[in-house]
Amino acid sequence: MNIYLFNTLTKKKEEFKPLDEKVVRIYSCGPTVYKDATIGNMRTNIFQDVLRRVLRYNGYKIKHAMNITDVGHLVSDGDEGEDKMVKSARELKKTPLEIAKHYTELFFTDLKDLNIETPEIICKATDHIEEMCKYVEELVKNGYAYETSTAIYFDISKLDKYPILSNVNLEEQKAGARVEVDKEKKSPYDFALWIKAPKNHLMKWDSPWGLCYPGWHIECSAMGQKYLGEEFDIHTGGIDLIPTHHENEIAQSKGKSGKIPARYWLHGEYLLINGGKMSKSLGNVYLLKDIKEKGYDPIVYKLFCYSCHYRNKLNFTWEGIEATSKSLERLRNSYQTHLKGKEKLNNEETKKINEIEEKFNMAINDDMNMPLALSYTWELAKFEKKSNEIAKMLLKFDSVLGLKIDKILENPKEEIPQEILKLIEERKQARQNKDWEKSDELRDLIKEKGYEIKDTKNGMEILKIS
Repeated sequence: MNIYLFNTLTKKKEEFKPLDEKVVRIYSCGPTVYKDATIGNMRTNIFQDVLRRVLRYNGYKIKHAMNITDVGHLVSDGDEGEDKMVKSARELKKTPLEIAKHYTELFFTDLKDLNIETPEIICKATDHIEEMCKYVEELVKNGYAYETSTAIYFDISKLDKYPILSNVNLEEQKAGARVEVDKEKKSPYDFALWIKAPKNHLMKWDSPWGLCYPGWHIECSAMGQKYLGEEFDIHTGGIDLIPTHHENEIAQSKGKSGKIPARYWLHGEYLLINGGKMSKSLGNVYLLKDIKEKGYDPIVYKLFCYSCHYRNKLNFTWEGIEATSKSLERLRNSYQTHLKGKEKLNNEETKKINEIEEKFNMAINDDMNMPLALSYTWELAKFEKKSNEIAKMLLKFDSVLGLKIDKILENPKEEIPQEILKLIEERKQARQNKDWEKSDELRDLIKEKGYEIKDTKNGMEILKIS
């Protein structure tokens, strides 16, 4: 069966035709490990996981590389300001290495909790300084880069077209609207490949231009080429990466090899919070651990993401998570009922479930239409006859869904009253504000109402007092 994917490069849905008939090569932009990954970040990782599962479901082997940005990502898209890793290290009074190690471990814990497969290749920016430096040297040699007193910049004027993903008309943009104007730049849209390090900079390496550190975009170009070649099949990431990072990756690759690195570019849309933007200033930045602390299986969030196509905005609400939690429980119960079922399917019923399977396959192969695929999963789960054959097919579907539908809860979570959930949220805020007295008062009040809270290294546990 043919697979169709929406290609940001061509702005249309296309039949997927890999360069190699057997192995699909994918590059995904991983985290900048200077802070916790949000549930918005995790939505991108969920869609990338579905892509892997769909390809393997169709018989392909996968060679998937994902970077860990532990140097080079500046606080401004315009190549201004300090490195995010250095800024976080200074604020937390730790070394960049300590910061990177801590947040990398948390990131992979979240992937595990969400049953997201780890890509075959995980590559850290700091482990590939030599490859990046050589890449920059090639760009300079080819005439696509130039040196200033502060950095080595990519010269976008040498390209036949820039940008090609977002199709922004630079002539209509005011200089400095997106980027700060550096008088040494030939164009305000030229971007930093290699940055000359100040004396007190924490992360710097020897290079032909003295002690330097890499720009953000060069790492993905260098590591993508090293592990996947000058051309590979698919490049993925969040939609926020299109206008800067991915445009610049393409520019670098064209400057070095004359080729666009990936044939298909896939991007996941934003996650909204209660209809608005997720923002620290609004106090609505949620992490996966927040979902866990409310007593939900983290897989609930994965199922919640399937309620909307990955290319559409998804609105997160706690009411939605509660409803999805009940749905996951029903789906798992349906699987167990069919697994224990002894009824035999007649020819007409067998034909019916085969038709459901075909529709499921068409849905996942149509640009990963998970809402539609999920509707066919429910149609199968609600099948009137309870048969082990249906359980087998549900498990087959779950190889794409990744919901662990065969998970058995030894102690199923009793639904926690909204009143208690509200008090728990208030206590969480008190702890974040380091108001320990209020936190203790709320814990005692929750206990009076029949629930006990335990603060553990894995988060908050909520137990009903018997």
